[in-house]
Amino acid sequence: QVQLVESGGGLVQAGDSLSLSCAASDRTFSTYTLAWFRQAPGKERELVAAISRYGGRTYYADSVKSRFTISFTISRDNAKNTVYLQMNNLKPEDTAVYYCAARPSTVIDTTAGAYSYWGQGTQVTVSS
Repeated sequence: QVQLVESGGGLVQAGDSLSLSCAASDRTFSTYTLAWFRQAPGKERELVAAISRYGGRTYYADSVKSRFTISFTISRDNAKNTVYLQMNNLKPEDTAVYYCAARPSTVIDTTAGAYSYWGQGTQVTVSS
């Protein structure tokens, strides 16, 4: 069973950047599709970004990308059993608890129910 531990959350101002990390305990880390979800108070948990087993494919929610740029970047280092979420140009609406999640599959799925393993979450607060 995979144990996931997030770190890197905090309080920042609008326009700032923040980097989240999620370390996994499982040696088979590279066999998992990984994702970052977030949940704001009173809202459903939503997918922010996902990455395939070896990083060849990524998915980003519309809320973190615009026509010309993607504000968030997901990446992974299988040698370190770690997945990252780099968040740039943060906005107050990005305030939420951020969770990393893993599923033992090659397929990127956008639904929370498809992910078997979850971290405890890390709070990100963006002030205006």
